[in-house]
Amino acid sequence: MERAVMGQQSLPGTILRLPMVYGPHDYQHRVYPYLQQMRDGRPFILLDEGFASWRWARSYVEDIAHAIYLVATDDRAKNQIYHVAKEQCLSMREWIERIGSVYGWDGKVMTAPSAELPTEWVPQIESKQHIQLDSAKIRRELGYTEQATAEESMRRTIVWELEHPP
Repeated sequence: MERAVMGQQSLPGTILRLPMVYGPHDYQHRVYPYLQQMRDGRPFILLDEGFASWRWARSYVEDIAHAIYLVATDDRAKNQIYHVAKEQCLSMREWIERIGSVYGWDGKVMTAPSAELPTEWVPQIESKQHIQLDSAKIRRELGYTEQATAEESMRRTIVWELEHPP
């Protein structure tokens, strides 16, 4: 698809490679499973070791909207490919800890080897292959920056998730 878009000389295009997007209206409710465990007062969340260390690029929905606005309104973006993501790519453990910190959870994220967990608790992903994006180009060329702090974007996400559970 990217080759088709970029190969059209008469119609300039821009490719935005997006990360996992979280925030209000996330139909996959990516924050909710962890938030629910925190709401339940659980003292710990148990994760597979590999999954806990897996890094997955993320960005808040309003920051993605801002990136789309920039490439749609800036002629310098024509015929370019940009990655959009937060500069810091958190591991799943760090991501869950951030949810907990913003929510005010005083529990702990714990890990165990997959062989010691029920099979349904072990995510069926290749956790040795991280999904990281370098957003330096869009930051440098178009002045992209996040529109809210990491804590504020998580706070807004938590409020929405609590008001709109799956």
